[in-house]
Amino acid sequence: MEYLKIALQLIIALGIFNVWLLRSARATQYRGGEASNLKGEFAAYGLSEWMFYTVGALKLLAASLLLLAIWLPGLLAVGASLMALLMLGAVLMHAKVNDPAIRYLPAAAMLIMSLLLLILQ
Repeated sequence: MEYLKIALQLIIALGIFNVWLLRSARATQYRGGEASNLKGEFAAYGLSEWMFYTVGALKLLAASLLLLAIWLPGLLAVGASLMALLMLGAVLMHAKVNDPAIRYLPAAAMLIMSLLLLILQ
């Protein structure tokens, strides 16, 4: 069970780092609305640039906490809870702009994995 938790922590954290640090300026099939990059996705949801930076910082914080929780298990609940909350928000934003189901997939998967971490802790 410990290996499953670590695998989920790595998948979530590395996925967030990939999206927010490496691929934020690129178009993907998962971008909300008609956005071609991450900042444009927030604009499509009607969210401010300030919200883009705030959510980005919180997602990177949660991802970092999940990584640190591999060695400091006391951080797992905080990181997974924060990530679950942020991913619930992401799913709701996709719903707000009537995105097709495929665009919800990454956020929904991250939400489920975060909730699973909370159950397994």
